[in-house]
Amino acid sequence: MDDEVRKIFSKFDKNGDGRISVSELEQMFSTFGSKTTSDEVKSMMKHIDQNGDGYIYLKEFADFHGNDAAAGAGKEEEIRDAFDLYDLDKIGNNAAAGAGKEEEIRDAFDLYDLDKDGLISVNELHIVLNKLGEKCSLSDCEIMISNVDADGDGNVNFEEFKKMMAS
Repeated sequence: MDDEVRKIFSKFDKNGDGRISVSELEQMFSTFGSKTTSDEVKSMMKHIDQNGDGYIYLKEFADFHGNDAAAGAGKEEEIRDAFDLYDLDKIGNNAAAGAGKEEEIRDAFDLYDLDKDGLISVNELHIVLNKLGEKCSLSDCEIMISNVDADGDGNVNFEEFKKMMAS
């Protein structure tokens, strides 16, 4: 089993009991501002929970995470991508790592800046939010961007993102 999968699993398994509960999964999504509903989280659990006991064990998590056969299977791919987005080694766990607020905000910004050009475009926002299960249209994303876009370039730069996160 891949060490990376074990690390990601342990980040979700907050109480260290060897399984991920619905509440632990909900907590991870809310920690990073996802508006994933309780029903959506339960749906994710059903996709991953092989024995139907309401918990995700390491083997189930690893099987799901490494299930290449399902990589093109729509919802499962979205869920796998959401887990990848919430890999705290990538986005920083400031409580464990002692990272500052600025670094935490930068890491969150980098999640959305898919092409790493220093800007979050409407399309990038749309892709990331949809991977997280947020059903929003491009026009919804345009509105979100326009509410934050202080310089009027149609994108969100890091300074604009930082101001938005502070408000």
